[in-house]
Amino acid sequence: MSAAVSPTWSGLLDDVSAAGGPGPDVDLHARTAAHGTALAGEAGALLGRTVVPDDVLPLLRGYTHPLHVVLTGGAGAVMGPMGLATKLGLTVAGLELVLRDVDDPAGNVRRVVAAVDAARAEGVLDEDVPVHVEIPVADPSAGWGQPSGLWLQAADEAANAELRLTLRLGGTHRDRFSTPAALVSMIDAALDRETPFRITGATTHAVTTQVEVADGPATAFGAANVLLATRRTFDGVGRDEVLATLAETDPGVLGEQVAGEEFLAATRRWLTGWGATSGTSAADLLATAAADLTRLGQLG
Repeated sequence: MSAAVSPTWSGLLDDVSAAGGPGPDVDLHARTAAHGTALAGEAGALLGRTVVPDDVLPLLRGYTHPLHVVLTGGAGAVMGPMGLATKLGLTVAGLELVLRDVDDPAGNVRRVVAAVDAARAEGVLDEDVPVHVEIPVADPSAGWGQPSGLWLQAADEAANAELRLTLRLGGTHRDRFSTPAALVSMIDAALDRETPFRITGATTHAVTTQVEVADGPATAFGAANVLLATRRTFDGVGRDEVLATLAETDPGVLGEQVAGEEFLAATRRWLTGWGATSGTSAADLLATAAADLTRLGQLG
């Protein structure tokens, strides 16, 4: 029997099982096939798009589920992969580029826009496919600080072109994990520009927790914490309260807060997807997130 999934959580979890591409220990076909199995299983409605790098597209002929394609080339490498996806009959539901020009990310965004416009003009990228950019953080070793002026300028360019943002929450080392203050500032910047965003580099948890990475423990924000913090930021709640929302680890307290937010489902207009660490299986992703959401009283 499937668990009841409300619109607040439906399709939130990106399937990142194939996001790292093929490798000696990765059966890409098995992982993509598992997506359909997970969708049909318990809490399967939590699952959204399949995230893949563009270099595996030739191996996905016949795959019918929506794809979120992360481009591995530069800003100009849009036409080729999208043309191939069209030829293979793949459904591209999202496109993402990680900006590489740390000295001029705004100029990088403009180059992305030109490449995307060309792909749309050629008919290989539908007009309604959202395009995300991940803006580099110049100095992660400084604890992620506040978004720099360069970051904000790039966000301006993305908003002007109606692109979306991707916000990275973590990685393999502690200095890659966003601080609460930095995350709130980036969410605020996105909302101020009316720019939807997705999360990447997160954990499978819906509740903020401590995780172990290569160099010790780190705080990993939960999907429910971030969604509620986004709602509260949108509503103009005080910064200290938003920071406390991100830090809440008690499922009972957080569950009451989530249940008491009338417009949480509407917040999905802004927070569109939750991407965990690459390679996490669809089954593991659903199992952890569903367990947390059940403890929050959000699944049943």
